[in-house]
Amino acid sequence: MNTDLLRPLGPNELELVRAWRNSPAVAQYMYTAEPISAEQQQAWYARISHDPSVQYWLIYYQDRPVGVANLYAISQQNRSCYWAFYLGEENLHGSGIGAKVELAVLEYVFEELKLNKLACEVFVTNEKVIAMHEKFGFRREAYFRQHIYKDKAFQDVVGLAMLRREWQQLRDSLRPRPRS
Repeated sequence: MNTDLLRPLGPNELELVRAWRNSPAVAQYMYTAEPISAEQQQAWYARISHDPSVQYWLIYYQDRPVGVANLYAISQQNRSCYWAFYLGEENLHGSGIGAKVELAVLEYVFEELKLNKLACEVFVTNEKVIAMHEKFGFRREAYFRQHIYKDKAFQDVVGLAMLRREWQQLRDSLRPRPRS
């Protein structure tokens, strides 16, 4: 795991993460948008801290925390998991940090965890993130109609995934080239 980019989430960062998660800029892409209290955040952290099916990291950029990435539904039996990330610092959208996070997570899931499948779900309206996943080789596997009820309306969701063999075919072309 690239620890310059992704570092395990600890209890000292919970309020920062809660502030990001409660911001409208982040909440618009989440399945739930209700404000999270400090008590709810603490209870959530207590749950995930002892759950082997999840992993959470802070995303770092220029040595400061700027977002969150996570794996969930990690299944050794099925050799698969889901992932998600968000940037809490709005001024970084379009900076390339999302692509670096995507590459780091792909390398971790397929090279270190040796899983076979990495999946994610994205609101249909989040076209930039769908395009980014597809640029990295994710394929659309599902279209979940009216999958999430949020903001008094049903929202459609796209399911994307990459298989280990697809990663192995693409990894060299996705990794940054060394500068000469």
